[in-house]
Amino acid sequence: MSNADEQAGPAIAGSVAHRVPDLSALELLLAVARLGSLGGAAREIGITQPAASSRIRSMERQLGVALVDRSPRGSRLTDAGALVTDWARRIVEAAEAFDVGAQALRDRRDSRLRVAASMTIAEYLLPGWLLALRAQRPDTAVSLHAGNSTVVAERLLSDEADLGFVEGLSVPAGLDSAVIAHDRLIVVTAPGHAWARRRRSLAAEELASTPLILREKGSGTRQVLDAALGGLARPLIELSSTTAVKAAVVSGAGPAVLSELAVGEELAMRRLVSVPVEGVALARDLRAVWPTGHRPTGPARDLLSLTRG
Repeated sequence: MSNADEQAGPAIAGSVAHRVPDLSALELLLAVARLGSLGGAAREIGITQPAASSRIRSMERQLGVALVDRSPRGSRLTDAGALVTDWARRIVEAAEAFDVGAQALRDRRDSRLRVAASMTIAEYLLPGWLLALRAQRPDTAVSLHAGNSTVVAERLLSDEADLGFVEGLSVPAGLDSAVIAHDRLIVVTAPGHAWARRRRSLAAEELASTPLILREKGSGTRQVLDAALGGLARPLIELSSTTAVKAAVVSGAGPAVLSELAVGEELAMRRLVSVPVEGVALARDLRAVWPTGHRPTGPARDLLSLTRG
């Protein structure tokens, strides 16, 4: 009986994962069979010869048979080792096919990115992030659906989007999130409005009692304003986009509360005037969101990292 026969013990009981050697051990055995040398196989695999010897011995104990006869002239497979090598080759080939298939799935996933974002983020932040993503992933086709925070949540939960962005005070049910930026809402009017000439700040009560041009219910901007005013915001007009609200304010229809991100150009050109207000909390977090337990991967993960750059 050879030394290897003496070292080999009974097979370990349990699941297949415990009874079958791992791929690295099988690849080492195939290299020994091909090269006829444990040292040469160790070099090809990228491990030391003692580590290779230990791995072979461990595999022999696991299977309960001797696989390799070692001598000064090299390493030779036993009869059992030759049979196990044939099986190992099929397993490694199957693993390689598995890897090719998994890569194909990753390639298909990475070929597209579906983004859903609430209006302010879609209009004023996402264009820059998507340009940066295109530089990293020129072959990824990106589609963007802009809607309010409620719509963003619906698209994520129905698997119609891979990553979402919302502006509300809370995270919609069923979603995980990460804060990616901060924003502040401000009161704006046309230059001809009486508020544009006042010298003291608006009080919360006056803002709440004045009909405003508002975003629709379900939008992040509306959620923040309703929370700040205790649900007392009075609609003069309700519109479904920030651009429409701005246009109505510029035309003199009335005041509005909008994201500071959205009105920078209009304030600089004096088409809108910012009106100070006191006693109202109008700060908010901007968040990336995704279905609970499904952390973004591939292009979605890359876009998420760009929002924090």
